[in-house]
Amino acid sequence: MSDRLRRLYLWLDERITIGDLVQFLGKKYVPIHRHSIWYYFGGVTLFLFVIQVTTGILLLLYYKGSEQLAFESIQFIMSKVQFGWLIRSVHSWAANLFILSAVVHMFSVYFERAYRKPREVTWLTGMFMLLLGLAFGFSGYLLPWNELAFFATKVGTDIAGVLPLVGKPLMIFLRGGEEVTGATLSRFFGFHVAVFPGIFTTLLVIHLLLVQRQGMSEPPLPEGAARGRARMPFFPNFMLRDLLLWLIVLNVLAILAVFYPWELGRKADPFASAPAGIRPEWYFLFMFQSLKYLPSRVIFVDGEVLGIGLFAIAGLLWLLVPFLDADTADGGRRRGVTYIGIGIVIYIIAFTVLGWLS
Repeated sequence: MSDRLRRLYLWLDERITIGDLVQFLGKKYVPIHRHSIWYYFGGVTLFLFVIQVTTGILLLLYYKGSEQLAFESIQFIMSKVQFGWLIRSVHSWAANLFILSAVVHMFSVYFERAYRKPREVTWLTGMFMLLLGLAFGFSGYLLPWNELAFFATKVGTDIAGVLPLVGKPLMIFLRGGEEVTGATLSRFFGFHVAVFPGIFTTLLVIHLLLVQRQGMSEPPLPEGAARGRARMPFFPNFMLRDLLLWLIVLNVLAILAVFYPWELGRKADPFASAPAGIRPEWYFLFMFQSLKYLPSRVIFVDGEVLGIGLFAIAGLLWLLVPFLDADTADGGRRRGVTYIGIGIVIYIIAFTVLGWLS
């Protein structure tokens, strides 16, 4: 450590006692095994969330959340504000990479069975954050008030409206009325910049505290294997590797934002007919494509209602996995959990590709 850095460290240590924090981090260890690479996706997801918040605040300085001015304000950001097009493109690409990283992190936790006792609450907070991330994407998609976003939001809220009993009130709540209007835009804007970030930040703090408290989970050892695995210090070894991966992700994000800038399209016209090829964002595409394959009626149940109901049940079962898979000693159950996860991954990828190609 150079003399200047040492003096800065001592100056900070006298005022905020960072020595205790360094000592605490020095006692944290990360298990080393062939699946250790998956540990980094939690940090990548956190990094992309920070980018989302930072670029979102910058966009908020110029964005106008009203039916008359939303589209024009985005046009102004992209054409008049210095590097405004780049900030918007980074925000949009980071949103997609955030969802991708969170999904990879979720499946890595699932396959490693890191939801086992005593980490059930950690799994629950992570799942709720993933659901909020999807809500971020859905609410933010409408904010540019362009043609594609308007009709995609109309389709999405229509699907929510077919749910039995709660469907109609839920659709009206989301839209702020019977139809997608400026009231819907104002409501989604409020959700996107205030309600969801507040809830997400609270869950994130709880999630990080639980991870720090419980440490990182290790995959189950084979029967008869010797206990005791290699470990590396969290600080500085693991943290420096995490920072290196963040820099790589930042470079990928910059390349995507510069060479594939996010387009704005045409302003939404509620009285125009829907353009061909309306489809949701890629992370909803497998559900959307699945609903298209269902017949209009299945016995006495509407096909769309049945599909949404099945997805809701599947989501609830996935949320409750730590409690359904409580027995950690059963090797057969362990293999069954793995096969179920592999089947779900194949299903999601296959139907996403089908939806994209169609």
